Amino acid sequence: MNLAAIGSNCVDYYQNLRGGLPCPGGGPVNMAVYTLRLGGTSSYIGPVGDDSYGALLRESMAAKGVDVSHLHVLPGATAVSQVEIRDGERIFGDYDEGVLARYTLSPEDVDFICAHDIVVCDLWGKVEGFFPEFRSRGLPTAFDGAVRPDDPAAQRALPYTDYFFFSSESGDTPALRSQLRRYHAQGPRLVTAMLGERGSLCFDGTDFHPFGIVPCARVVDSMGAGDSYIAGFLAGITAGASIEKAMEMGAAAATETLGYFGAWL
Repeated sequence: MNLAAIGSNCVDYYQNLRGGLPCPGGGPVNMAVYTLRLGGTSSYIGPVGDDSYGALLRESMAAKGVDVSHLHVLPGATAVSQVEIRDGERIFGDYDEGVLARYTLSPEDVDFICAHDIVVCDLWGKVEGFFPEFRSRGLPTAFDGAVRPDDPAAQRALPYTDYFFFSSESGDTPALRSQLRRYHAQGPRLVTAMLGERGSLCFDGTDFHPFGIVPCARVVDSMGAGDSYIAGFLAGITAGASIEKAMEMGAAAATETLGYFGAWL
């Protein structure tokens, strides 16, 4: 799989670790890195600021092998998400989107993206408006609605999304199945709810496909687990795997990420 990951990025700033610890991250960035871990190739297309955090993101992605030829450095601050570890749990604080607030794709970016096998973005990417063009040019699309799948950005992308993901704290309930049916009716080929330790549930328009988890010997940190699942799932689907196999690949990728601190090794 050659993945185009577009839109949002950020530095996850751990306030109470080592006097303040900045770690590169953001959903699409993580998915680009995890795709390489899975044996694929990837590019990240999006903006960073001309500050030290922007340099950290660019250098870290490049070191992993992500194509950053269309990562744009803009005057201003790189996006930062404040994170605190409290009693072993991650607590998210303020989020400053920095230069992402005024970002849009250029025609050259769009042409570059359309040379990939699939494109993915998330709720904070500011690029959901380009999904109709991606669809019209025959590029498969994926979107992560996170915990807010009814957000206007997610709903704008939904009719032009092939693989729609979101996160839910519920289990496999009638209400969740109704929710998946509602989203599927708006256009996606597959809609998948990521349910944390309860596994995942995918709907293909006819059948529901539940999958559990791949056990993790020792859970260290859940940062990036959902992004790992999406990368694994998409790697399977683009390779022609069954839905169940793609879900297994997503679960296995998430389990690997759970075993270490931060989004990346």
